[in-house]
Amino acid sequence: MNYSDNLWLYFVLLFGIIIVPGMDMLFVLANALTGGRARGLAATGGIMLGGAVHSLYGALGIGLLARFMPFLFNPLLIAGALYMAWIGITLVRSSIIVDDKGPACSRSAWRAFRQGAITCLINPKAYLFMLAVYPQFLKPAYGPIWIQGLIMGAMTVFTQFAVYGTLAATAGSSRAFLVSNPATTAAVGRVAGALLVAVSAFGLWHGWKAA
Repeated sequence: MNYSDNLWLYFVLLFGIIIVPGMDMLFVLANALTGGRARGLAATGGIMLGGAVHSLYGALGIGLLARFMPFLFNPLLIAGALYMAWIGITLVRSSIIVDDKGPACSRSAWRAFRQGAITCLINPKAYLFMLAVYPQFLKPAYGPIWIQGLIMGAMTVFTQFAVYGTLAATAGSSRAFLVSNPATTAAVGRVAGALLVAVSAFGLWHGWKAA
C-alpha cells in the first residue's frame, strides 16, 4: 500500500468515527440549538483545538518511539490494533441513541469554545485511541513522522469542522433527524465499528508480517 492509499484509508476511518453520534456531536448541537449558529461553531472550534492537540500527542509519541525505541514499534502496532478492534466490536454490539436532553450548553461563545476544548482534552479514551490509531498509519517508510502527523492532524481538524460545523449550521434539522431515526443512528455506529475492526485486522496482519 502506497502513502496515498494509506491517507485515504485513514480518512475513511476518521470520517466514520467522527460521524458516530457522541458527546462531541451532542455538545455542538446543544450549543447551536440554544445559542445559535455562532455558539455552535464556537463549540466546534473548541473540539477542533482538542483534536489538534490529540493529533500532536499521537504523532509525537509515535515519532519518539520510532526514533529511540524502534523495537517497540511493532508491539505498539499490535496492541493498538487489538484496542481498536475492541472499540469496533463495542460499537457494532451497541445501540447508540440520541434523546431530547443532550449535554448542558454554554452561556457564551467563548465559554462554548473553552468547554469544547477542555472536554476533548481531558478525555483519557481519546489519548488511548490516538495511540491505537496512529501506529496503524504513521510509518517511517513514508518519510518523516512529524510531516505525516501534521498531514493527518490537519485532516482530523478539517473533518471535524466539516461534520460538526455542518451540524452547527443546521442544528434544528440535524437534531430532529438523530432523535427521530434511532435505527439509522445505531447503524452509523455499527458501520464505524466495522471499519475499526477491519483496519485493526489489517494492522495485526502488518505487525505480524513485520515481526
